[in-house]
Amino acid sequence: MLFMSAPSVAGNHDYWSYQEYMDTFPRQHRLAASFAERVRQPAQPWTAADPSTIRIAMVTPDVQVSDYWWRSKLSLSRRLQETGLPFTLKSYSFQPATTLRQQERLLAEALNSNPDYLLFTLDALRHRVLVEKILARGHPKLILMNITTPLKSWGKNQPFFYVGFDHREGTRLLTAAINRMTGPNANYLMLYGSKGYVSRARGDEFIRQTASQPGFILRNAFYTDVQREKAKEAVLQSLADDSSIDLIYACTTDIALGAADALKQLGRENDVILNGWGGGSAELDTLAQGGLDVTVMRMNDDNGVAMAEAIRLDQEGKGNQIPLIYSGDFVVIDRQTPADKLEHLKAHAFRYSQ
Repeated sequence: MLFMSAPSVAGNHDYWSYQEYMDTFPRQHRLAASFAERVRQPAQPWTAADPSTIRIAMVTPDVQVSDYWWRSKLSLSRRLQETGLPFTLKSYSFQPATTLRQQERLLAEALNSNPDYLLFTLDALRHRVLVEKILARGHPKLILMNITTPLKSWGKNQPFFYVGFDHREGTRLLTAAINRMTGPNANYLMLYGSKGYVSRARGDEFIRQTASQPGFILRNAFYTDVQREKAKEAVLQSLADDSSIDLIYACTTDIALGAADALKQLGRENDVILNGWGGGSAELDTLAQGGLDVTVMRMNDDNGVAMAEAIRLDQEGKGNQIPLIYSGDFVVIDRQTPADKLEHLKAHAFRYSQ
C-alpha cells in the first residue's frame, strides 16, 4: 500500500542543524576541521601500549540497495586493521521499515554481547526511545550513524559520536543542481522514504529550499518505506494521474531506482528529471545508463574511517580531540561528469570498500 504524504516543512526545533551547532560551539568547529583532516590522511600505526581487543556491535538498516551501510562497515574494519588495533565486530541487520519490536530485539541481542562501542542510527521517534535507554545505561559508547544534527533535549548527555553526511547540505547542493536543469519552473513528485528524520531532512528540506520559487509546484507526494517496488508504483500512479510532472525528487537510492524502473517502463527517461541521493555504486551505474540525471555523491568511506579514528583516539585517551559530529564531503555528479573525474572520485570515496 502507498501512503500519501501531507508534507510539513517546518523545522524541527529539537535538533541543532549542523551549522547551528558549529556556530554555537566554535570549539567544536575547530575540532571538526582538525578531525576531518585526520580522516583524509593515511592511517597511522598504533604505537601505544598493547591494546586489549575492542568489541564493536553494529545495528543498522542495511537491508536495502544503498551501499552506504556495508561500505561504512568495511571501511571501519579495514581502517582499524591498518591502524593495528585488535577488534571484533558483530553486525545486526534490519530493513528501514522494520517494526520497533524487532529493532528492540536486535538491540538487546547486541547489548548482550557487552560491546565497548555500539553503532546505531536515529531516523524516527521510535529510534529516539531506544537510544535514550542506551544513554541512560551509560555503556556502551554510542555512535549514531547517518545523522549530523544533535538533539537539544539530550543536553550534555549526548552520544559518544554522530557521524554521516549532512542531509541538509547534500540537499542544498542537489537543489542547486536540479535548478540548473529545470530552470525556474517544475511540476514535481516527492518520493519520501519512511516517516522520520531522513525524509524530513532530505524531502521536506527540498520543499523548503524551493518554496520561494513560485514556478516549483509540488503535484504529489508518497511515503515508500524505502522500497523500490513501492516507489515504482507511486511513479506509475502519479504520472497516470498527472502527465505534467517533469521532475521526481527521490530521497534515497532504492526510491530512485524504483522511479527509474517506472520511467523506463513508460519510456519517459528523457522528459522527466530524476535524482539519486548518495551516489553509491547502484546510482552511478544507473546514471551511466541514462536512468538518473543527477545525484549528490558521498565520499562514502570517510564515514567508516571517521568511526575508526574516533575509536582509536578514545582508546589512546585523547577523547578531547574527538568532535561530537563528523560530516563527510559531497560532490554533485550528473550525466555530463567526465569519466576520468568520476573514476578519481570513486577511487577516493570507495578507497577501503572496493
